[in-house]
Amino acid sequence: EPNEPIPSKPGSAPIGATNRAVQHGASLLRMSRARTPKLTPELLVSAYASGMFPMATNARGDIGWFSPDPRAVIPLDERFHVSHGLRRVLRQKPFEITLNQDFPAVIEACAKAHGPTWISPEIMESYCELHRRGLAHSVETRLEGVLVGGLYGVHLRGAFFGESMFHRATDASKIALVALVERLREREFLLLDTQWVTPHLARFGTLEVPRDQYLQTLGQALERHCQFL
Repeated sequence: EPNEPIPSKPGSAPIGATNRAVQHGASLLRMSRARTPKLTPELLVSAYASGMFPMATNARGDIGWFSPDPRAVIPLDERFHVSHGLRRVLRQKPFEITLNQDFPAVIEACAKAHGPTWISPEIMESYCELHRRGLAHSVETRLEGVLVGGLYGVHLRGAFFGESMFHRATDASKIALVALVERLREREFLLLDTQWVTPHLARFGTLEVPRDQYLQTLGQALERHCQFL
């Protein structure tokens, strides 16, 4: 998989953000569309390597840059929790798990599942370009070949940044998450970032860590050369 140049100092600000914003706020920057820089792959790589990520903040598609404090991460060790009920489902193997077979369909389904903001057309286009460059991946769950759930995220070396998930069948997104964690463990990833804790993610043992600790772990993860595929 290709490796984009990665900033040497996690926490340094990418284009359009300021170090003060990095230090003092979860919402780093909200600019009008006329002033927002294009979400190029280079900008996105710089942002993620610096501990930041973009989201559309309104129906116009204005972009905000975020660096939550605390930051949510899913542990890749024994603290990752799979409930007894989900373990039973896993043993039954009701879903086929695929990787990167239809990244655009996954991000489109996530966008529809979460309303008109957050995943804007610009976000979709820019992450599809990351996918074409081998820097964003999807995990899909299928029933009889039909896409019924999945997730997508960004991959930089030993870090995976989970962006969103969706389901059209019970447990489909949960199974995709378990499959993702298993893959990251096998390939010795250090970090699985989920941005914020949700009730859904809390069931899996998601932790909140201070931003400084997150950036330290991110820096260590970026020193690893892990392959997703």
